[in-house]
Amino acid sequence: MIPLTKNITNNNKTHSQLVQFVLTTIYKHKELIAAFVGGLLVLTAWVFQDFLTELSYITLNIAAFIIGGYAKAKEGLTETLKKRTLNVELLMILAAIGSAIIGYWVEGAILIFIFSLSGAMETYTMQKSARDLSNLMHLQPDTALRITNGKEEIVSVDVLAIGDTIYVKPGERMPADGIILTGRTSIDESALTGEAIPIEKSVDDCVYTGTVNQSGALTVKVTADASQSFVQKIMALVRSAQSEKSPAQLFIERFENLYVYIVLVITALMMVLPPFIVNWSWNESFYRAMILLVVASPCALVASISPATLSAISTSARHGMLVKSGQHLENLEKVQAIAFDKTGTLTVGRPEVTNIFIKSGENITTIIERIVQIEKGSSHPLAEAMIRFSKNYLDPSKVEATKDMTEVIGKGVIATFHGERWAIGNEKLFDHTVDNWYENEATALKETAKTLVYVCKNNDVVAIIALKDEIRQDTLEAIKTFHSLGIETVMLTGDNERTAEAIAHEVGLTRYVASCMPEDKVTALKSLQMTFDTVMMVGDGINDAPALATANIGVAMGAGTDVALETADIVLIKNKLAKLVDLFNLSKQMNKIIKQNILFSISIIVLLVISNLFQFINLPLGVIGHEGSTILVILNGLRLLKIRN
Repeated sequence: MIPLTKNITNNNKTHSQLVQFVLTTIYKHKELIAAFVGGLLVLTAWVFQDFLTELSYITLNIAAFIIGGYAKAKEGLTETLKKRTLNVELLMILAAIGSAIIGYWVEGAILIFIFSLSGAMETYTMQKSARDLSNLMHLQPDTALRITNGKEEIVSVDVLAIGDTIYVKPGERMPADGIILTGRTSIDESALTGEAIPIEKSVDDCVYTGTVNQSGALTVKVTADASQSFVQKIMALVRSAQSEKSPAQLFIERFENLYVYIVLVITALMMVLPPFIVNWSWNESFYRAMILLVVASPCALVASISPATLSAISTSARHGMLVKSGQHLENLEKVQAIAFDKTGTLTVGRPEVTNIFIKSGENITTIIERIVQIEKGSSHPLAEAMIRFSKNYLDPSKVEATKDMTEVIGKGVIATFHGERWAIGNEKLFDHTVDNWYENEATALKETAKTLVYVCKNNDVVAIIALKDEIRQDTLEAIKTFHSLGIETVMLTGDNERTAEAIAHEVGLTRYVASCMPEDKVTALKSLQMTFDTVMMVGDGINDAPALATANIGVAMGAGTDVALETADIVLIKNKLAKLVDLFNLSKQMNKIIKQNILFSISIIVLLVISNLFQFINLPLGVIGHEGSTILVILNGLRLLKIRN
């Protein structure tokens, strides 16, 4: 039997949580709730005006003014006092008060209602972006299973230090950034990259906070504390991007201040001149001036850019594309040339063995075993590639590495087995060979931009191994897309002329620059900037940091380093050029929506102002036309939040 006191305690706790949830929800949507309460009061006053006393009717409308207009009035007055400039909020408040003065209470209250509703929608855009950020924050678990001197303990992620070892079970989220020490698994990184397909990871691979360990148990070495995790850096970048304003937004805001002064002057003139010029009554002149104050206000124009930009930044972050400023997203349409680093950008970034040729009469298994004995333990990318390839013939873990080995810098390595002298390296390692059987194969392989490794026994080449850093699957399609947009594509690489030419031809690039050191890439970019107004650089964010900083727009492929996050203007979390194509498409959609909004809002203002001058509209129609256009441009901008793929 459950004790009664425990039941009461649980019920009180549930009731308290419910009350807290309701209050939090009300506070979060207070602007929207205030707008609808104001609208309900206006509707009540209008429907029951024949049954209400004049005092009750006016009281309901005043209540609608205060409840619906408080937030916007406070915002307008605060901004005016802080920046000493006028704004559209003050125009709307003045128009509503002016309507009330001449007895148009309902019209003024409707103006406040629709204006506050449009403001609530703008707030929703900001909150939606903030929710996307809070969703990232919730990815990080509160605790982790730390292993210290063989003992396991559950600790808060806040106390994890760099170098700690943690244990992550299948199905759990990564509590910290780190490197896998033991284990093999599939990692779901969709929350960070937008990619639904899990990534296979094993020893020495990096894992990030909030990603999901799907299959195998892992021990992980922590590489960043909780405050410096990759997720935290993403959140900081997105917050920064949302707070920065694009050039178009800054222009509109500067224009707004001047425009408000012009509207106020014209409104004042319209109050006093028509009775002398077109024989209007003073009441009609004041009424038309109030309509002008409403319809000429640039509310829709001001709202044309910000919701669209915020929505685009939020959507790009959700799909693993971090844009540091709306300015960079806006400027993507202006890009005329893109310079690509080769390794890790156009290519996979990891060489693999593609061909092996064995001299007639030699045993391939013996040769592979010698390669493993010599290269095992080396961190050179080509050595690692050959060890991976050896798994097709033997188990490299069972082969003991030789200690009798000499490295010839820039050429290769030499070792001795049972009196036989074995050497693995490039052509420079051999003075002469007994037999040149390999020359035809070597020449053909070099033409395809492959790297050749020669295996020599007693100064006789017994095998040729060809390796290549393969072109990424999505590279060719991405380059075609950029060409279709009229964008020049350039490869900057440290490879020699022949290799660079072969890769550029394979990828379909417009041009290339070979034998590039980091400073040469900067020079090449400056040369491009003399021909093209806007030049983009795409690299890995490490060796390309100077070039990324030099370009008009720097894009880092993969965000595993601080350099990538700090130097680049745009960071693609996933190493896929297809993501950059997606970002160009998003930029195009955003700019298209902004242009639509600006053209539409200006057209509506002109139409309503002319209609008012010819007395074709009354105040309610002016309010609906003006505020309706504001709501429409906001909704048009919010469409970018709905992009899923």
